Amino acid sequence: MDTEAQPTERDRSSRPGTPGAEGRSRSALVARIAEWVPGGRITLAILTGLTFLLLLSTLVVQPFQIPSGSMEQGLRIGDRVLVNKLAYRFGGRPLRGDVVVFDGTGYFGDADYIKRVVGVGGDHVVCCDRKRRIEVNGRPVDETAFLYPGDSASSVPFDVVVPPGRLFVLGDHRSGSSDSRDHLGSPGGGMIPVDDVIGRADWIMWPYRHWTHLTRPSAYARVPAPAEGVHG
Repeated sequence: MDTEAQPTERDRSSRPGTPGAEGRSRSALVARIAEWVPGGRITLAILTGLTFLLLLSTLVVQPFQIPSGSMEQGLRIGDRVLVNKLAYRFGGRPLRGDVVVFDGTGYFGDADYIKRVVGVGGDHVVCCDRKRRIEVNGRPVDETAFLYPGDSASSVPFDVVVPPGRLFVLGDHRSGSSDSRDHLGSPGGGMIPVDDVIGRADWIMWPYRHWTHLTRPSAYARVPAPAEGVHG
C-alpha cells in the first residue's frame, strides 16, 4: 500500500517559486494602481523610492550641509555630512567629543547648528589651564588633533558647570565660531538642551575627496565622570 501523501492543489500552489493567491493578489493590486498613475509602473517605482527616502531622512539619517567655517579644518564650508538621528534614541546620550547637529532656536538663533560636545550634564568645564588647555572635571583635554591650526582653546575665559540635560558645545575653529562661550549670559547660559539635538554627524559624504568617518577623539576618553551626585 502506498502511504506517501499526495499533494493537493493547495500544496502545489505553495511550493517555492510558484506564486500563490496572496502573491497574485499583490501583483494585481500593483497593476491596478499603476493604471491610475501617469507613467505606469515606472512612475510608481519612482514615487515608492522617494517615499522611502523621505521616511529614511525623517526617522533614520539626514544630510546636513556645513554653512560656515566654525568646524574647520575637519568640516569645511559646503561639505555634506550624514547625521545619525537614531544615535541618541532608545536611551543613548551625547558624549564628550561627539559632533552634533541641533536646533538652536531660543539659544543660538532660529537655525540648525553643528558643534562639538565639550561638556555634558554635571561636567565642570574651565578655560584655561597654565598650558592654555580646556579642563573638564579637572582633567586637561589635548585638542590639537582637531583644533583649527593656530587657534587657542579659547580667547574667552570661562568656568561653568553644565546643568543636567544640557550640553556645552564649541566649534573646532574657535576664533571663527559662535558657540556656548558667546551665550554664557543669555537664557540657558549657552547650554543646549539634549532634547534639541537632531543627531550625531557620523560621515562626511560629499564632496567625495573629503569622504570620511567622523570618530570621537580619544582625548575625551580620559575625562573623569562629573562630581558624585550630579548627572546629565
